[in-house]
Amino acid sequence: MFSHRLRQVSLITISAALIACGGGGGGSGSSSVETPVPVPAPDPAPPPEPPSPPTPELFQISGTITASSGQAVDSDTNDPASLAISNDSIATAQFISNPVTLGGYVNQPGSGAAGQSQISGDTDDYFRVDLLEGQRITMVVAEFQQADADLFLLDTEGRILDFSIETGEVETLTAPADGSYIINTFAFSGGTNYILAVGNQTGALSRGVADLEIVPFQSVVKYRQTDSEEPSKRDALRSKLQTMGILTAAGGPGRANLMAIKRAQFGDAEYLAQAGSAAEKLVRIEDKELRARAQTLLAIKNLRQDPAVEFAEPNYRVRAMATPNDELYPFQWHYSLIDLPQAWDTTTGSEQAIIAVVDTGILSGHPDLQGQLVGGYDFVRDLSNARDGDGIDPNPEDPLSGGIVTRGGSHGTHVGGTVAAAGNNGIGVVGVAYGSRIMPMRALGSDQSGTSYDIEQAVRFAAGLANDSGTVPAQAASVINLSLGGAGFSQASQNLYQQVYESGVVLVAAAGNEASTAPSYPAAYSGVISVGAVDALRRRASYSNTGASIDITAPGGDFTPDLNGDGLPDGILSTDGFGDGQFGYTPEFGTSFSAPHVSGVIALMLAVNPNLSPQDIDALLMQGQLTEDLGSPGRDNEFGYGLISAQKAVVAALEAAGSSPIDNPFLAASSSNLNFSTSLTSLDLELRNAGRGELQVLSATSSESWLAVDAADTDASGLGLYQIDVDREGLDNGVYSASVAIESTVNDLTVGIIMSVGGSTSADVGVVYVLLYEQGADADEAVAQASASSDNGSYNFAFSDVPAGQYQIIAGSDADNDLLICDAGEACGAWITFDQPILLNLEQDETNINFPVIYRVSLPNVSSDTAATTRRLNSSPSPLERSRN
Repeated sequence: MFSHRLRQVSLITISAALIACGGGGGGSGSSSVETPVPVPAPDPAPPPEPPSPPTPELFQISGTITASSGQAVDSDTNDPASLAISNDSIATAQFISNPVTLGGYVNQPGSGAAGQSQISGDTDDYFRVDLLEGQRITMVVAEFQQADADLFLLDTEGRILDFSIETGEVETLTAPADGSYIINTFAFSGGTNYILAVGNQTGALSRGVADLEIVPFQSVVKYRQTDSEEPSKRDALRSKLQTMGILTAAGGPGRANLMAIKRAQFGDAEYLAQAGSAAEKLVRIEDKELRARAQTLLAIKNLRQDPAVEFAEPNYRVRAMATPNDELYPFQWHYSLIDLPQAWDTTTGSEQAIIAVVDTGILSGHPDLQGQLVGGYDFVRDLSNARDGDGIDPNPEDPLSGGIVTRGGSHGTHVGGTVAAAGNNGIGVVGVAYGSRIMPMRALGSDQSGTSYDIEQAVRFAAGLANDSGTVPAQAASVINLSLGGAGFSQASQNLYQQVYESGVVLVAAAGNEASTAPSYPAAYSGVISVGAVDALRRRASYSNTGASIDITAPGGDFTPDLNGDGLPDGILSTDGFGDGQFGYTPEFGTSFSAPHVSGVIALMLAVNPNLSPQDIDALLMQGQLTEDLGSPGRDNEFGYGLISAQKAVVAALEAAGSSPIDNPFLAASSSNLNFSTSLTSLDLELRNAGRGELQVLSATSSESWLAVDAADTDASGLGLYQIDVDREGLDNGVYSASVAIESTVNDLTVGIIMSVGGSTSADVGVVYVLLYEQGADADEAVAQASASSDNGSYNFAFSDVPAGQYQIIAGSDADNDLLICDAGEACGAWITFDQPILLNLEQDETNINFPVIYRVSLPNVSSDTAATTRRLNSSPSPLERSRN
């Protein structure tokens, strides 16, 4: 795990010692004899003191870190800097909103890092929440390899209605009906951070053990062969099994055995041995079948703790069923935003349409990238930044090292997954052009930085031009994606990109995340398509650059809101990895992740019309045939020519090839769900024709009296902007669901609505620690630290007396008090975005350093050694070390 140490010293100390030079005291006197006194020769004059060095000019850095209203924190974490408010019982249950992403901490007494709960323990956290039928409650256990935490759902009287008590990283449950509930997170063993997500997730996550049918009081167990043969270990295991009331029912030596678990009564020795630290939980389960399930799973959990047991698992009931393809596709809200499903009816890409991803390299072992890669190259020549043992070489693998800031994942793998992750393989996500192929080009090193020269060599290779490797690919790329930036204008780079453009290769680059109108390179070069970012409601993302160089926009995500109410931030979900053969799916935000949407769509265009040149694509873009116009009519400096539309782009490519696509009008909406949370009263919904041909909106009606739908800016076909309003007046506190039904002459749509009344409207992720890193200083040492508590979701911070220089600013929480921020299960953020932290060039006071902090959560993923059979969750960023003040 990558970390940095913070020295507990001030930024700079200047001392001036003033030395007083005076003569010794003496009185006046007389002598009767005047004796000559020899006068010593004067000492030589001291050499002049060298001039004092100039006092460095010092400045202030200050700003505000914000958390969205959809984020909350456990009221009694292990961090002593947080005021602990007990939520350890049903009577003291903490009220939480819905949807919500909450960070927490639980531990058994004596477990975990030193802190306010380390000695006494914090075994239970209870949360009171209003849930809607079918809503999903998911807990991600951060330290699942060292600790075991479980999830329980109770009614308000304290009866356990359901539970998820596995030993892995994910625990998940579903609300059985509308109503008020108690959620209980429980430390079965050890101490761990966790993320609790509540939202509309049914059908989107892979099923957990809580959803599967098991045979009660049975387990499938395999012993470690060497342990079972050793008499002392064999006798110890036999004694333990006898104490637990577990007998062998079938099987034999060297293979898995079917074990029968005694139906122990409450208080019996077998009952206590089976249930372990969760014994008292069983008393609160009134349903006999549910109680039998709990006893069975708890006994299995305790068996797994024995070193002589290789594995112990339930005996599942198995029935024929179809495995759904791309199980996380429902979380990829960004694809419907660009009409991608309609484009897939025509093409999913072509193996001849290769997209080069010039980035940090790629994790080729990711199961969702198998079969999707062609040969690439590594052009990182700086050995200290390459971290792979050599300079340029034919292996573009991402070594997953880090610098001052590291995502803890693979930037290139994430970008590549959006371009062309495998589709219809039953796991994970799907890429925009999943029928096309990715050429991984490594030009950014372990700290996610590189040189313009190395990037140019990667571009030259991908385009089939002469380069420092002395080789070219068997087939040049059709599209080159550049999710990078930060360089100034270079005539050499401009000349190269113009040469690549004229050679027939399309160049696409991220516009940058500085929220600036200044040109950002390489996106601003002539011949490069510059891509800005929009959020889940097709609004310009707050971080996205704008200006005269912006050509087009695409979904880039936004971690501040949860506009679709799934309990997770609205990031761009794609492939990722975390080292040690663990591969995941992480939501991120930034123009880095909007650019591959455009690269993928261009690959779809080239799949149906390989003869399109970059000049042809530019002409279609300027004619408005590739986009949905946003902002001012025609091109503007905020959205360029508009939001990329995959369907329009594919149709335009077919027409350019002389084809006459059939009419396929299709009513689409800007979002399938809208979350008003506890404070929003109005949101926009845009209806559009995602196909070709005539379509008329017939009606748009709400299902509830407190929900209003008004046409705000629509055309004669009823397409355009609708304003959706909620009225909470007169409603009791709770969570409400409704829908907007839209009928058209072609197809109908239903947009889900979720809204809360009452409850907290302010966000809180706990105490946030802000670390200041100086560029060029020891990468493992922050030069200063500040801390702040939430003030209605805002965290104000300031650093004083900071010398001029270049700095990076990182912030995060430390719920487990291990002196590492941005750890699994903790909030994290960076100025301006965590994807591309910006160097602050400090030459004057900077008082407007504002950025968000969020719980960075990854979704179920797969391990390299178990491929599609194992689902996991990971938290993505690597931790940064802070001091204990």
